[in-house]
Amino acid sequence: MATAVLAIVAGFFLIAGLWTPIAGSLVAALGIWFAYTQVEDPLASILLATMGAALALVGPGAWSIDARLFGWKRIDIRDRPR
Repeated sequence: MATAVLAIVAGFFLIAGLWTPIAGSLVAALGIWFAYTQVEDPLASILLATMGAALALVGPGAWSIDARLFGWKRIDIRDRPR
């Protein structure tokens, strides 16, 4: 019960774009936990864990609360000098 509530709260943080790396890591950990502990259909939990890990690594988008609070970081890749 507590893990389900924690997953819902982490999902709301991801939807709002608040604390994206922390919430994505939490969703990934909970998805792996649900895949091992629940008997029925572990593929949905594995997909949830993969999406949480991807969001934790990529970070928030331009319209997220994190971008408004901390600024949106953009990586510009320049050509190498020859």
